[in-house]
Amino acid sequence: MMRFGLFGTGHWAAQTHGAALDAHPRAELVGVWGRNRDRAAALATRYGVPAYDEVDALIEACEAVAVALPPDVQAELAVRAATSGRHLLLDKPLALTVADADRVVDAAAGSGVASVVFFTARYQPEVAGFVAATAAAGGWHTANVIRFASIFQPGSPYAQSPWRRERGALWDIGPHALAILLPVLGRVTRVSAGDGPGGLVHLLLTHDGGATSSVALTLDAPPAAVAAEFTFYGDNGVETLPSGGASSATAFGVAIDQLLAEVDAGTRDHRCDVRFGREVVSVLAAAETARAQGTVIDLPS
Repeated sequence: MMRFGLFGTGHWAAQTHGAALDAHPRAELVGVWGRNRDRAAALATRYGVPAYDEVDALIEACEAVAVALPPDVQAELAVRAATSGRHLLLDKPLALTVADADRVVDAAAGSGVASVVFFTARYQPEVAGFVAATAAAGGWHTANVIRFASIFQPGSPYAQSPWRRERGALWDIGPHALAILLPVLGRVTRVSAGDGPGGLVHLLLTHDGGATSSVALTLDAPPAAVAAEFTFYGDNGVETLPSGGASSATAFGVAIDQLLAEVDAGTRDHRCDVRFGREVVSVLAAAETARAQGTVIDLPS
């Protein structure tokens, strides 16, 4: 049994992180911390655990942290937790700057803790199997991704999320696209980006070996235009990503399993660890620069 502290009190913390930790046979949720004390108290009561007023007190009480907070807040907390020897179960994106992502990577490496970053689809069995098989097949020339969400409608649990409104689809759902693209097509070496109406972001990516991909993202699509498409084209024909059938809480339970497996085995090579999270952040940051400057950005090798 591993003791987890839950950091965050929003919808995602309650319905995904908290629910999965509460249900997991090898996880013990020992407390909740949040920036809003009343919400932290309510969520803690829901799961029958104490609410903590101080970050470091909950870090001290647990063996691993599960973080459902804005990325900039997450990065700082993850550094503190890793430095204290706590394993990391983090959300995407890892951080909002490469420098902050590097700090998390360095802290995890320095203390030797295990880390898993939760890109939801990568922990759904149908999607994970597809990614592994498609990557193994090789021979892919290009991929096309469309992720059109509509989260700012009345009643959406994310409608008032300040960081999502500020950073938009690139930083919120862009990580999900990259979590599928990178294992199959390889590291991104070049990025160009542009904007469209309604918060639409277009990316054109070049990958190691010369494969390319195009990505279109928005969080503010008309409800009738919500779409999720992900297709690879290459020597083996055309392959389309299946829909993940598992709920986010079920997928998070798989992420818990995989973190525990890393701890049990003493390995630190999870395919979605903080180093992979940092790679994703580097592509997002390059795309942000490409949008702002109207230029093409080459990523360092």
